[in-house]
Amino acid sequence: MISFSAVWVKMSDVPPATSGLYRVFFGFLILFIATFLKKEMRTVKRREAILITVCSFFFALDLFFWHKSILFIGPGLATVLSNFQVFILAAVGILFFSEQIRPRFLFSIPVAFSGLFLIVGIDWSGLEQNYRTGIYLGLLTAACYSGFLLSLQKIQRDERRSSLFFTLMLISFITAIFLALGMAVYDDPFTIPDLHNLYTLLALALFSQVLGWILIANSMPKIRTSLTGFILLLQPALSFVWDVLFFSRPTDLTNWLGVAITLTAIYMGVTGKLKKL
Repeated sequence: MISFSAVWVKMSDVPPATSGLYRVFFGFLILFIATFLKKEMRTVKRREAILITVCSFFFALDLFFWHKSILFIGPGLATVLSNFQVFILAAVGILFFSEQIRPRFLFSIPVAFSGLFLIVGIDWSGLEQNYRTGIYLGLLTAACYSGFLLSLQKIQRDERRSSLFFTLMLISFITAIFLALGMAVYDDPFTIPDLHNLYTLLALALFSQVLGWILIANSMPKIRTSLTGFILLLQPALSFVWDVLFFSRPTDLTNWLGVAITLTAIYMGVTGKLKKL
């Protein structure tokens, strides 16, 4: 489900902020109904409200940068780059939480960038400006995604009894507000031009924003970390496959080798579990 996120974005004919807005707004409506039916509405403490706002801000930036990078470099590579958050989270753990890592994690970082060069080509100056911009946006996505995950983890630790539906509902709503403010500043359109775009954005919200993440959040505590990391690699892997199949991305054997190397490095990063000193 989440591997199709970038496909839905690519299929829509609206600006990046607009697709991001309706992804989270429609997601909020679905989660609101679910939370109401499960009778899990409650008041929010001030500290939790601040954390949810910070989390939503990172998520709004994440969606904007990612959706924009999809337009420049395609769904596949944009999704692969967003998964570089693994290395950013490791750096945060080392610098701020006194954590140590296994040697294979350090080895995985140059391996990941070597795979990336095989995907995009070694001649950086020969790439089009928009393509290079898309790569930068993909890496910015990874940074903002890291901020989103760190703040979401903090919320879940502080509010262990909180409903996942309720938390995601609030994050979706506040993220929609941030994106709407950005759209107003840059004069992006709020209108959905036709039924094709409406169905596409509804699919993005239902399958990627709501069902996909709820399934992930409920299943992760029940399986070991290595298996979780392997399964979640299906998202960037399948996104790249969909890019080739649906949008005819030019891909040769060297590019496929780069994808395999990069995903292997990301898997090494996920399973090179951090340990506190």
